[in-house]
Amino acid sequence: MANPTHRHTRTRRDKRRASWKGQMPNLSACPECKELKESHRVCQSCGSYDGRKILEIVEKE
Repeated sequence: MANPTHRHTRTRRDKRRASWKGQMPNLSACPECKELKESHRVCQSCGSYDGRKILEIVEKE
């Protein structure tokens, strides 16, 4: 089995590991209820998407 003959630099190693960390989702304000929601997703608080009512949200008593 072949082994590397030259050692990789610290920079090369760190560049590979840089993309491992997670990222925060991009949030935007819902035009209907002004709550924060993920882009291109149905709003969890009012159930609307692209100006239309998609989901019927039932509140708990």
